[in-house]
Amino acid sequence: MTPDYLWYIPNQAIAGHRGDTVSADHNSLDTLTRQAWALERHGWTGALLGAGWGRPDTFTVATALAARTTSFEPLIAIRPGYWRPANFAAAAATLDHLSEGRVRVNIVSGQDDLAAYGDSEGDQAQRYARTKEFMRLVRRLWSEEHVTHDGEHFHVTGSTVLPRIETRQGRPHPPLYFGGASPAAERVAATEADVQLFWGEPLADIAERIDRLKTLSATLDRDLPPLRFGLRITTLVRDTTEQAWAAAEARVAQMAREAGEDQDHRRFAAVGQQRLLGLQQRGEVLDDNLYTTPGKFGGGGAATTWLVGSAQDVARSLLNYQALGISHFVLSDTPYLQEIERQGQSLLPLLRQASLVLF
Repeated sequence: MTPDYLWYIPNQAIAGHRGDTVSADHNSLDTLTRQAWALERHGWTGALLGAGWGRPDTFTVATALAARTTSFEPLIAIRPGYWRPANFAAAAATLDHLSEGRVRVNIVSGQDDLAAYGDSEGDQAQRYARTKEFMRLVRRLWSEEHVTHDGEHFHVTGSTVLPRIETRQGRPHPPLYFGGASPAAERVAATEADVQLFWGEPLADIAERIDRLKTLSATLDRDLPPLRFGLRITTLVRDTTEQAWAAAEARVAQMAREAGEDQDHRRFAAVGQQRLLGLQQRGEVLDDNLYTTPGKFGGGGAATTWLVGSAQDVARSLLNYQALGISHFVLSDTPYLQEIERQGQSLLPLLRQASLVLF
């Protein structure tokens, strides 16, 4: 499969996310649209839009950006519990129709301020059981009519979502991305996800997880097309290797000054985040250029580990992940608009050219 290269658009209420440019209009429609237009102009497929209580509503932002663009594909992060399955299936089907098949969905099961929007959930097993049921029911609502479902968490009777999802170039419905590293999360991914997203772990660790998920898919009798794999990571690119590492080290030094003493970020972290933070014990730089130090000073999620180097260095590393079976990449760095353009001009052409040769 020809790889997809997406970016990240900061769907934030507060300016300055991860070092982004601070301005009063940082989350205005015009500002976010400029980022989406830059993504289109430089050949990116689209961008991930994060979700969580305290952020602007992700689906609304994605809809507005889809209306102002022609090829930009929003990867819309959503949470079971914030949405009911039938409501979400109908909203996504409508946006997919209006955007002519540009919707992608990232299902998130991580912690959130559930009480703020009237939701609640039990332990990890219950949380992932609900997610699994949500994903299966949404897919049924997109592909079947008169759906009746009486499950542990959700119920619908005679439900037909309109407009119907149109199959486009072998794509039966918006793809469902999913993340998570716990055994419970991996069982959901193995049976229900279209794309499993990984954080920036070393190549050997990613290879091990891919093998485990493939085995789980077979063991659990997955009845969907084969699971695909993606990587969500920060890419810090400069003209030369030396310039990139100087920029990375300066940024981490600033993070250290702002954070003060090293802190234990693992206490309340999810399993996947704990895996990333644990990489620091194996070295500051793993593989060729996977920088683990940012996680010591508060870098979370995709900002915990960075691929650092020239465009050639970072392209080589991403192609090594691609050789393991990664076909979906979600990259980012700040300032977001500036880096969309920089990496769109320097990194993305190298990746596209290599993919043409490989595929």
